Amino acid sequence: MWAKNCELRIALLQYSIEWANPQANIGLLDERLRAIAGRAEIAVVPEMFSTGFCTDRPGLAEEWITGPTCRALQQMADTYQLAIIGSLMVTENGRLYNRGFIFRPDDTPQYYDKHHLYRSGGEAEFFTPGNERKIFDFRGVKIRLAVCYDLRFPVWLRQDKHNLYDILVCVACWPTVRIQYWDTLLSARAAENHCYGIGVNMTGTDGMQMDYVGHSAAYDTWLKDVAGFEDYEEGTRIVDLSIEKLQHFREVLPQWEEADEFELKTGI
Repeated sequence: MWAKNCELRIALLQYSIEWANPQANIGLLDERLRAIAGRAEIAVVPEMFSTGFCTDRPGLAEEWITGPTCRALQQMADTYQLAIIGSLMVTENGRLYNRGFIFRPDDTPQYYDKHHLYRSGGEAEFFTPGNERKIFDFRGVKIRLAVCYDLRFPVWLRQDKHNLYDILVCVACWPTVRIQYWDTLLSARAAENHCYGIGVNMTGTDGMQMDYVGHSAAYDTWLKDVAGFEDYEEGTRIVDLSIEKLQHFREVLPQWEEADEFELKTGI
């Protein structure tokens, strides 16, 4: 079933994360979701929304589904009747994952484990990479989820005839010192995959004294950022993405049909 008028209303939540404090971050998210209940169908939050990018603190990881953060996410999705997309640190079968998620109202949550781990930030030392290119269906709309560093690897996110999606959603803790790459890569991934591009980044300063300017964005079919966040702004932007418009755009310019065939070998 399509969203009303073939549109999907998505809220981008850009804000500062309380370092290593899941309880505080869950409470903060609940307040923000309560404020947009009934006004959006999907809410997107930054990478590792419950802890910040605490790659060297495995003790903060929780069990998938049964952990308190997952239970809180499902309760919020059910209560506010919207899907929530982000990532968090989970432990499963003795391994750590930076797990991208989509919690849907009254439904089973789905996940994607971050494939490209940020070695320079210590992530690869503790975490296990995922190895599945997953596409999620939400009300007839195909969503591809990426987590931060994944954005630098176009082949991993490449659409092909067997791997079609309508919206690329990237959640991140992308620091100010490299924000120019975020701006360029997010728009490039949307352009080359002929899809909408949604990116949500955090703001403020984390526990490692890294600075985050934000620059969350929502790129339409003409690569216009329709979210319009200011630098360091803490706030929410709600955007309407027309699937009908995207389909028309692809019919007029069927570039995705002309892409080269390739075989992806991850080496994992």
